[in-house]
Amino acid sequence: MRVSLHTLGCKLNFADTGSIGQAFEARGFDTVAFGETAEVAVINTCTVTEQAERKCRQAIRRALRANPDAFVIVTGCYAQLRPDDIAEIEGVDLVLGTAEKNRVFHYVNEFVKRPQAEV
Repeated sequence: MRVSLHTLGCKLNFADTGSIGQAFEARGFDTVAFGETAEVAVINTCTVTEQAERKCRQAIRRALRANPDAFVIVTGCYAQLRPDDIAEIEGVDLVLGTAEKNRVFHYVNEFVKRPQAEV
C-alpha cells in the first residue's frame, strides 16, 4: 500500500509528519508525493490564522480529488480545534487531534473507507 503525507504549519508539524511517515513505512507502506495515487492520505494541519485554516481545507479537498477512494486522515492543530468541521467534509475518514496524531495505528487497523468520519 501507498501513503501520501502533507504538512501545513510549523517545524514541529514537519517533524511529526516525519514520525507518522516512519510508522507507515515500518508497517510496509511506500511513501509517495502528496497528490500521487495512494491508498492512504495524511494531512497534518495548522490553524494559526484564518488563511492557514483555508489552506488546510484546500489540502484536504485536493487529497480527496487526487484519490477519491483513499482513506483520508486529518490531524494536527486544525483537527484539534475544529474536528466537527473537518468531519463534515465528505470523504474524510479519521480526524485526530494533536495528542493522537502519532497513534494512527491505535485507531485504525484496516484502512477501509467509512461512511462518516471518526472524530
